[in-house]
Amino acid sequence: MRAAFDKLISGAGLLLAIVFLVAGGMLAYASSYVAGEVKDQLGAQDITMPEGAALEKLPKADQDALKPYAGSPLDTGPEAKAYADHYIQAHMNAMSGGKTYSEVSAQYLAMTDEQKASPEGQQMGQLRLTLFQGNTLRGLLLYGAAFATMGTLAGYAAIVAFVGAAILLVLGVLGLLHARRAAPAAPAATATPEPES
Repeated sequence: MRAAFDKLISGAGLLLAIVFLVAGGMLAYASSYVAGEVKDQLGAQDITMPEGAALEKLPKADQDALKPYAGSPLDTGPEAKAYADHYIQAHMNAMSGGKTYSEVSAQYLAMTDEQKASPEGQQMGQLRLTLFQGNTLRGLLLYGAAFATMGTLAGYAAIVAFVGAAILLVLGVLGLLHARRAAPAAPAATATPEPES
């Protein structure tokens, strides 16, 4: 009975190891695919991370966040997030005095046609357009950063799945070996005495 139970548990462990191997392979592929796509799509934008004077004009916190990437091509998720949050956002805040696109847009839409036609109104309209474009670019870069993070997490999950598969494989084999040793030996044939005549 014990041998049958060991075989059942070991078989289930080996089956689970196969499931983990397949899942690990799929996760590793997903990680590799996402990393390649993020690099290709961000690289196609041909953006160089700010350096020198472009970096020095920013607030200190933004400079510190961008310094590790200064002068490099923007082609990774962390670079995309840093550029979106500490370069584009910093310029948008400087232009708008910290106002969001929705606040500037609401101010502009509340103007009369004469106010919109004035130099101040045209300036507000241009700021509204610039903030809209900046928010759009930020959003796209942050999507790239989010996908890069998901790809990295898929890579870690693949490693965990492969380690789990290896552990289950070893335990399954050990269980089968134990089941073999625990199997009851067939009873030895005993010679039956011949009846006396």
